[in-house]
Amino acid sequence: MQWESWSDFWAMGGAAPYVWGSYAVTAVLILLELVLVLRRRKDTVRRLLRLRRATAGQAGGRRSHGRT
Repeated sequence: MQWESWSDFWAMGGAAPYVWGSYAVTAVLILLELVLVLRRRKDTVRRLLRLRRATAGQAGGRRSHGRT
């Protein structure tokens, strides 16, 4: 498809609301997914650190340092 001007490009042959709306919805969903993934990662790291501290506290001085 060829456009005569930038305004024709932005109008998308009369389908601009659908085309640009689709791009907007996609961008919002990608950003939301990124935020949710980063939040989940932060929560997982926090939980793993808490678990590590809890298991290290239970082991006491019984941890091996690789010496035989």
